[in-house]
Amino acid sequence: MKKRTRNIIRVLLFAGTAISLFFVPWDLLKIRLTPASDTIQEQVNAAIDMGLDGIIVYVDKAGSEPQIYTAGWNNRADQIPAEPDVLFKIASISKLYIAAATAKLVAADSLSLDKTLAEYLPELKDSIEYSDQITLKMMVNHTSGIYNYSNHPDFPWAEPPGNAEALRFALNQPANFKPGTQYRYSNTNYLLLGEILDKTLGYSHHKYIKKEIVNKLGLTDTYNLLSEVNADDVMSGYYVGYEPDIKAQDYVNPGGSMVATISDVGIFLRALNDGTLLNDEEQKIYESIYEFNHTGELPGYLSIARYHKDLDAVVVQFVNTSGGTSWSKMEIVYNRIIGILKEN
Repeated sequence: MKKRTRNIIRVLLFAGTAISLFFVPWDLLKIRLTPASDTIQEQVNAAIDMGLDGIIVYVDKAGSEPQIYTAGWNNRADQIPAEPDVLFKIASISKLYIAAATAKLVAADSLSLDKTLAEYLPELKDSIEYSDQITLKMMVNHTSGIYNYSNHPDFPWAEPPGNAEALRFALNQPANFKPGTQYRYSNTNYLLLGEILDKTLGYSHHKYIKKEIVNKLGLTDTYNLLSEVNADDVMSGYYVGYEPDIKAQDYVNPGGSMVATISDVGIFLRALNDGTLLNDEEQKIYESIYEFNHTGELPGYLSIARYHKDLDAVVVQFVNTSGGTSWSKMEIVYNRIIGILKEN
């Protein structure tokens, strides 16, 4: 390689590095340059030094009893430490439960993956583009192209709306793409799925999930709605730059409304992945329509729930801080915990 060419490459590499450093928040750069901890508990403790208020981590590795690690605050104002059995808003992890319920109903011939939105909810035929081409399967796997109501600039996060009001933010919006041609995550899909399940069942899908999933697994600390629990049993939630506790904000929309302990989420996730929750036919249907892991985000609440096949381990992480660089910090902590598990 000629000297002039090598020098040009060096200049480009330096410029690229300088640009990437310029756009990386300095607090994240400092964290990324800090070595990972040697143990999970040390890494969980380090999450608080990163600026997160409270954290809970559940680890269920095959051959060992599940372990729970905590650090920081359950309630910052009252100086109550994070607790392993506290209830938490699991946000979009709720979608796994709805997808499992959908698979069960498809297997029972109560629902059809090929039936369209217009057929299930004809009242929306003229207000959702391509409603006569969007199938149930496309809604489950986020290939419907339906506009995400929570992306609307006027969506009232501080005063969460009910289902009908939330849906209005998605009606008469242009489709993101023609159904089935791309993937784009949309909370509207699961709001509509909740409505379809309710209509098909003739009663709330919450009741179905409780009977066919929660009770079947013997889970005693999983709830469909915040209103079903005592608020004192729920972990406080905090948003960067806003001092008050925001756990009273009640998000009722399907696919984001559930509340559970970290142990219950971990037990559910293993059962979903190892086939003990669904029978063979249901499992096959589920595999064809949705993922087996999920993350969750609501104001004040971040979560990751994943099964790691190479480790035969379920690792769930709850963080009660959102906003700013909280998501990146949560991911850094989670990935370092997985690294620790791989080394031991």
